[in-house]
Amino acid sequence: MGRWEPNARDRLAQAAMTLFQEHGYDRTTVEEIAARAGLTERTFFRYFTDKKEVLFGGSDALHERIVTTIAEAPPGAAPLDTVAAALESLTPFFKDRRDHARARQTLLVAHAELRERELIKLASLASAAAETLRKRGVTEPTASLAAEAGIAVFKVAFERWLEDPKAQDLSRHIQLGLDELRAVTASTSATVTPAAPPRQPARPARARKP
Repeated sequence: MGRWEPNARDRLAQAAMTLFQEHGYDRTTVEEIAARAGLTERTFFRYFTDKKEVLFGGSDALHERIVTTIAEAPPGAAPLDTVAAALESLTPFFKDRRDHARARQTLLVAHAELRERELIKLASLASAAAETLRKRGVTEPTASLAAEAGIAVFKVAFERWLEDPKAQDLSRHIQLGLDELRAVTASTSATVTPAAPPRQPARPARARKP
């Protein structure tokens, strides 16, 4: 059995972020990350599949929280309200981690491969939310629409939270995003008018008999 390394995952994540900021993401290797953390490459790959994954180490915990919160929502709760509650339940994960999240976001903006991994993770969260809604009896396309809309709100809210000069709580930005989504859908519903029935082609006039 391998030697137990206390806090190995956190040490590797912290070492990676430090090196990314010091030398740049592209110029940092897994070997350097492991060495900075005082660990081996073998230990690194026990926790992460590649160096990109270091920046997404908390995705499993977010996935579990979303699924659990939706599954335990009160019976009869509206699908979007259920997803909203799941999103707001994520805020404790990011408490006191705003500086780290901002540094991470800077890396994502600068590297297309990291943005691609971020979109994959968000899509996975949306799929998990939709599947859990379906298990609650929500039919399609409502389940997928509620889940996809919720994750879109979370992405926008998270970015606003990072840029907020007032440093308001993430849950506040999530709620604002949900309010804006509901306002958009309500105004769209109010302005959409039923399509007029297609006009019947005019019948040709019958020629009069002489």
